[in-house]
Amino acid sequence: MSNGSISRRYARALMAIGVEEDSFQAMGKQLGAFARAMSTSDELSETLSNPAFPRADRWNIVEAILTHISASKTVKNFFALLLDRERLAALPGISRELDRMIDERLGRIEAEVVSAQPLSKEQVSELTKTLEAMSGKKVELSRREDPDLLGGVVTKLGDFVYDGSLRTQLARMRIGLAD
Repeated sequence: MSNGSISRRYARALMAIGVEEDSFQAMGKQLGAFARAMSTSDELSETLSNPAFPRADRWNIVEAILTHISASKTVKNFFALLLDRERLAALPGISRELDRMIDERLGRIEAEVVSAQPLSKEQVSELTKTLEAMSGKKVELSRREDPDLLGGVVTKLGDFVYDGSLRTQLARMRIGLAD
């Protein structure tokens, strides 16, 4: 079975429990915090994912992190299950899937805007309104600058990319002139 389907199954089960307990957002934050800890430390990730290390030692590490992030009892039980089934390596995927499910349930969508220059507050506000109208969802907008774009913006909304950059327009013109 692929890691994607494993991640979806575990995320779906945790989401169902979270909805029942009305704690799915908190669970998402707790899983995200742990997944970030694993992604920033190769040593931690390798240790927790390696069955060669005694399970009791790995649980002590997991429990210390869970205590540090003030994880709920349900999340602690979930991690015990992941460790028992040797699925801790799937945690980043589970966390991503759970975040996606939470966003879907709350009617949110992530968008990223890349521009050549920093956007003004008015531009960000107008762009956010436009993206919300297009998607019918509350947009969580992240921004970054890339001077290589020359001008314009590239917007990623969910799985769709809208490329209005000057660099892409010039490339299209070049292709058109070559034909």
